[in-house]
Amino acid sequence: MRGNPWEYLSNVVPGGTLKALNDAATNIPASIRDNPRIILFDGVCNLCSWTLAFVYRNDARSLYRFGWVQSGEGKEILRWCGLPDDRFDTMVTVESGIVYYKSTAFLRVARNLRFPWPILSVGLFLPLFIRDFAYDWLASRRYRFFGRKEECLLPDGLLRERFLGTPDS
Repeated sequence: MRGNPWEYLSNVVPGGTLKALNDAATNIPASIRDNPRIILFDGVCNLCSWTLAFVYRNDARSLYRFGWVQSGEGKEILRWCGLPDDRFDTMVTVESGIVYYKSTAFLRVARNLRFPWPILSVGLFLPLFIRDFAYDWLASRRYRFFGRKEECLLPDGLLRERFLGTPDS
């Protein structure tokens, strides 16, 4: 990619669909400008917390920063992406200013983890509607299958250093 990546971003919408993002490229949240790779998680979801711990353990190069969708920074990123900040039904990954959702977000993260997890990224070759159908099915049942917490996990130690902020709830 040549030139300013934020100019490129103005022609790309989450997941790679072409469309103008109005003035979103000029209103990029500082948390995105300062961190090239961010993953947002639902902080009260047990499956999401397990996924965060899994990514943290397998991100050998410490590429990713983490944030709860319930945090101020998380809500700011959700609004910037055009997502509601009061309903959390997708994993969101931001890589160099480009936003990915659902199965695409998960598989793009997997390809940057230590072996053998990058093998999962071959799933990117499956049609998006099939991948996202499976993702949506699990996401809509995540609390029923895995439970939920009353409050977001408050990270400590080295994990805390990789968080964008503290959850508001």
